[in-house]
Amino acid sequence: MAIQSEIDHDTVAHGEPDALMIGRRIRHLRTEQGMTLDSLGAAIGRAPSQVSMLENGRREPKISQLALVARALGTTLDDLLTASAPSRRAGLEVDLERAQRGPMFTSLGLPSVRVSKSLPTDALETIVGLQRELERLHNERAATPEEARRANTELRGTMRAQANHFPDLERTARELLDGVGHTHGPLSQRVAADLAGHLGFSLHYVHDLPHSTRSVTDHLHHRIYLPNGARASSDPRSTLLQALASHVLGHEEPRGYGEFLRQRVEANYLSAALLLPERDTVKQLREAKDARQLSVEDLRDAFAVSYETAAHRFTNLATTHLAIPVHFMKVHESGIIHKAYENDGVRFPSDALGAVEGQPVCRNWTARTVFAVDDRLSPYYQYTDTPSGTYWCTSRVQGSDDGEFSVSVGVPFAHVKWFRGRETPERAVSRCPEVTCCRRPSGALAERWADQVWPSARPHASMLAAMPVGAFPGVDTSEVYAFLEDHAPR
Repeated sequence: MAIQSEIDHDTVAHGEPDALMIGRRIRHLRTEQGMTLDSLGAAIGRAPSQVSMLENGRREPKISQLALVARALGTTLDDLLTASAPSRRAGLEVDLERAQRGPMFTSLGLPSVRVSKSLPTDALETIVGLQRELERLHNERAATPEEARRANTELRGTMRAQANHFPDLERTARELLDGVGHTHGPLSQRVAADLAGHLGFSLHYVHDLPHSTRSVTDHLHHRIYLPNGARASSDPRSTLLQALASHVLGHEEPRGYGEFLRQRVEANYLSAALLLPERDTVKQLREAKDARQLSVEDLRDAFAVSYETAAHRFTNLATTHLAIPVHFMKVHESGIIHKAYENDGVRFPSDALGAVEGQPVCRNWTARTVFAVDDRLSPYYQYTDTPSGTYWCTSRVQGSDDGEFSVSVGVPFAHVKWFRGRETPERAVSRCPEVTCCRRPSGALAERWADQVWPSARPHASMLAAMPVGAFPGVDTSEVYAFLEDHAPR
């Protein structure tokens, strides 16, 4: 973001006037009328030094005092309380004063600049511009992994509070499906394309989609660009529906990591609600529960979606419609949590901020033991005794460009009676977060290898990089704009 050479100070960004702005308006009106500090002080019954403190914003003015000042200056109280600066120069002075009184400037240990008439306006403008750029860079660096973890924690709390069920998005999905005449059953690729046409978009499959994107939506020409060839998704419906979902939901460039995560969850949710419509999906789940044969695999097969999509969708509907608390985990083969959700009391490993992404999962949990299972075609089931109770989980391993991931859905022991696979003999005990459970090497190994090894850690998806404010994380905007220019209709 370039420093603005021309800064409009007619309106200060603050919604309410503060003592400094009020003081600047008083000074402006006083000097405009040729009054001195002495004469204004005499008019309101105050010493000149007190008037000076008032004009410099060093004292919070009382309404009764401001009423006297307004009368002495021949103006109104509303005029003194206006949030806008009386002049461009006054606005610059206020900005500089505010900056120098703020914690960032104080932390730099720099001498203050005296704001006086002798300070040239161009120098004042340069100092204020540098201060703004410094604040921008500080805010950009604040969008660090810590901010991302906080945002993840807050979002997970919101999802837990509403059982990961979003009625507004379910209603939007029904309206969209009704709009293309889809009444029941799996959503075919043809109907997904019809949905794009219904929303006014044409589809264009290209070989040169920007590497940092899954799809690109051109709102100017109402086009959606999707990958063709090797980069195409195993389920092209999902990529298209997520692009349409962001359009339908009116998503704009996120202003922070929290907004980015919210948009991603909303787009993924609406996409899944289109692929597995609530009415049909709940009907199948209720029938399966009545037969005590609930199965994520059956959901996957009935609607022709990936196991992960079916697992996510199950968490959307299980608590609200089946009264079954549930948890979900996506764990990398290294043992690190990539995604997680719970409303069933299971205790995920977490850091001091309450974030679970990037935390190592106990080696005895289903999400870890499933990697050692040779049979990748059959579902894997396991009971795990944990400090917070016994949980039953079903899990599968899936591959990706970033390695293998396990996708697991689990429930408390009291609810396993509804699921296929409850008869599994597989059982494990987890004492985590006790370090003696699986994190601390045995005595013999520790004695042999302590101080004799230096492993280099492998970065993983949870190592969230800083996100510049106002940008799409991980997307090369220059590459996207160049792509759109090349493909725009002539």
